[in-house]
Amino acid sequence: MQKTQSSDLNPVTRLGRFVIQPIDEMGRMTLFLLYGLLHIFSWPIQVIKIIEQIYYIGMKSVFVIVLTGAFTGMVLGLQGYYTLVKFGSEGILGAAVALTLIREMGPVLTAIMVIGRAGSAMAAEIGIMRISEQIDALETMDIDPIRFLVSPRIAASLISFPLLTAIFDVVGILGGYFTGSVMLGINPGIYFSRVQSSVVLQDISGGFIKSIVFAIVVVTVCCFQGYMTHTRSEGFGSKGVSLSTTSAVVTSCVLVLITDYILTSFLL
Repeated sequence: MQKTQSSDLNPVTRLGRFVIQPIDEMGRMTLFLLYGLLHIFSWPIQVIKIIEQIYYIGMKSVFVIVLTGAFTGMVLGLQGYYTLVKFGSEGILGAAVALTLIREMGPVLTAIMVIGRAGSAMAAEIGIMRISEQIDALETMDIDPIRFLVSPRIAASLISFPLLTAIFDVVGILGGYFTGSVMLGINPGIYFSRVQSSVVLQDISGGFIKSIVFAIVVVTVCCFQGYMTHTRSEGFGSKGVSLSTTSAVVTSCVLVLITDYILTSFLL
């Protein structure tokens, strides 16, 4: 026992655990994702459950996406106008707002809003099912819990995230129009002509690629944290669920930002 305790206090041992544990968790999370993706197409396809998750993840997030998109576009229009007017370039405000939203702000803020509204709920729901032994009951009844709980959420997220991102972009551009044209007097024709001339298909497809990758990241992290609640050493029961939910939200947001940088460097 004394040898075990002394090895635990060994700085080299702690450094090794600090390095190995994240790699081990990333490996388990990757296998978790691959297993969930595989079961999306296993027969019979869970169409009803996928539609239910699309409604929960997508439809129920529309209001917060519209609200966030509108005020983001309005702020970009306001800040962009007072920056561009110093250089006599306020006419390109439409291009600045549209490209900022479509390339970066739309996919990233959509993902973060969905994490806060639906991702945290995914982690908490699956975590509660784990500690209340409902997942064990599924296994006892020979029902694959990953196929039953995770695969429909992955499929629904892959459908919902691009659509929510598109809504965010459109509402944000209209918010920029409201600030720039209605409030500050930029010609509406110039605003929308700049939007049309500056946005190309590569910008739109890049934004959708980001939203699909963010969907995979968010649903994998949130479902995995909830699914593995029982393995947490920091706490059990309701405390374990709260820790899993917090970890899911924080980890998802950080990974979305890191992934955004990596994707941007490849897509530019």
